[in-house]
Amino acid sequence: MSESAATPSSPRPSRPKGEPRFPDGPSPDPAGSHFERRIRSFQPRRSRVTTSQADALQRLWPKWGLDIDGQRVLDLADLFGGGGELPVVLEIGFGMGEATAQMAADDPDTGILAVDVHTPGQGNLLGLAERNDLTNIRVANGDAVILLREMLPPASLDGLRVYFPDPWPKARHHKRRIIQPDFLDLAAPRLKPGALLHCATDWEPYAEQMLDVLTAHPAFENTQADGGYAPRPSFRPLTRFEGQGLDKGHVVHDLLFRRTTGE
Repeated sequence: MSESAATPSSPRPSRPKGEPRFPDGPSPDPAGSHFERRIRSFQPRRSRVTTSQADALQRLWPKWGLDIDGQRVLDLADLFGGGGELPVVLEIGFGMGEATAQMAADDPDTGILAVDVHTPGQGNLLGLAERNDLTNIRVANGDAVILLREMLPPASLDGLRVYFPDPWPKARHHKRRIIQPDFLDLAAPRLKPGALLHCATDWEPYAEQMLDVLTAHPAFENTQADGGYAPRPSFRPLTRFEGQGLDKGHVVHDLLFRRTTGE
């Protein structure tokens, strides 16, 4: 056996215990123990962060990222550059960020505050924003409920998008679905009158629940005269995930509700 063959391979470098994975990037637990535990509507996904995603997290997070720590109220005008009154839409759950980047490119005069807990997706969206010069995207890491409740001023949002949230299909998990009366009670005061709440799902039972819950809430009104689902609006791109579902025969439902001036 040659000397080179007998030489053991170098061990992979490891982080000291307690050292953050991305020192200048998103925190693994931004809100810590500051807030009461509650039923979570999301399940953090663990998957490998690519070299390019890790690079984007390290370089761009200080510029375009923020942790949802619940310890401050955001000034959205300052967050998106400080000048003028840029309308801001909150997107909850953006996956790998391709659709978010497309919407930002199509509407550069609207800021998108995109929230997720999926680290590879955060890095991917930051990379897309840089490569396509999308300065109207900010990426938030953590619990959207804490963001709405603790960090956003009243009537600060021009829209809210919840695309393909986890359907939690088992009956015992339905309480984890994000579109619930309590969530709408929280979101409504942060939306300006006339702001659009846009949901989309390919899970039929969840679409029916969304329609029932939104229709019953006094702070929202259906934009559809027949009180039903809406056609997919042109501003919501057809995502790869959605295309795969459509190929399998899934039916995608869009729900477009507007924040009323009352309540």
